[in-house]
Amino acid sequence: MRRIALFIDEPDWHAQRLAAAIAERGGEAVACSLRDCAFRLGDGGAGIDIPGFDGALPDAALVRSIAAGSFEQVTLRLGLLHALAASGVPVINDARAIERCVDKSMTSFLLHRAGLPTPATLVSESEAAARRWRASRAEAQVAKPLFGSRGRGLARLAPGDALPPRDVNGGVRYLQRFVGRDSDWLDFRVMVIGGEPVAAMIRRGRSWITNVGRGGRCEPVQMSERLGSLGRAAVGAVGADYAGVDLIEDVDGALLVLEVNSMPAWKGLQSVAACDIAGHLAAHVLDRLR
Repeated sequence: MRRIALFIDEPDWHAQRLAAAIAERGGEAVACSLRDCAFRLGDGGAGIDIPGFDGALPDAALVRSIAAGSFEQVTLRLGLLHALAASGVPVINDARAIERCVDKSMTSFLLHRAGLPTPATLVSESEAAARRWRASRAEAQVAKPLFGSRGRGLARLAPGDALPPRDVNGGVRYLQRFVGRDSDWLDFRVMVIGGEPVAAMIRRGRSWITNVGRGGRCEPVQMSERLGSLGRAAVGAVGADYAGVDLIEDVDGALLVLEVNSMPAWKGLQSVAACDIAGHLAAHVLDRLR
């Protein structure tokens, strides 16, 4: 039986679905938090101590979530994922992909380098550079935290508006052209697993921030060629096994990539999707072992 380390901050709906899907396919998911893992060196064994594995390595690791913590704590947790990959364990998603997606500036750079449509962006520590960039552009912009999720910390800025206080986002200015509307706010989420776009939805917001956790409503949408191909390309650009890709239409109807989430929640998406998302992900993990 293949034993899969399922890294999860706290047991939740996603962990239950994933454990059941892995079991249905002949594997066993051992849920644990990276907070409880350690490097144990000099005692023999693999050097990586994961609860439930008695000093042995798992056959694969599936990262559902990583708990927030200090810089040192997060560095250790990512280091453990790097070490598992260096030991030959398939890690899904691996630390490199997670690091790329958590850092919005690197995500934006990789999308740009891959030639994918994404809003004009400036990321800098320089207040002067931020002011010059804003003055050179006539459209509204969005100030974002470099690290953040679920729509937290976003601020929409009209031309002439003051920037948020410098310390709000850790002294880094991440500014992006606002793409969207003044009403009927919506964007798209596409889930890509193993290079296959498996599910998509419209997120319709009560404001321009459409995240489900901020009151966004999930609606089914057919997986079109343009949604699927752009979602697949975005996930490929960051090197992830699976990810949720946020897409938005501009005023001309062209799609742009906003973000790529390497540890996406999908409870809302599952509520409107015909496929079993956990089943797709479990199958991909076990396929990696073959």
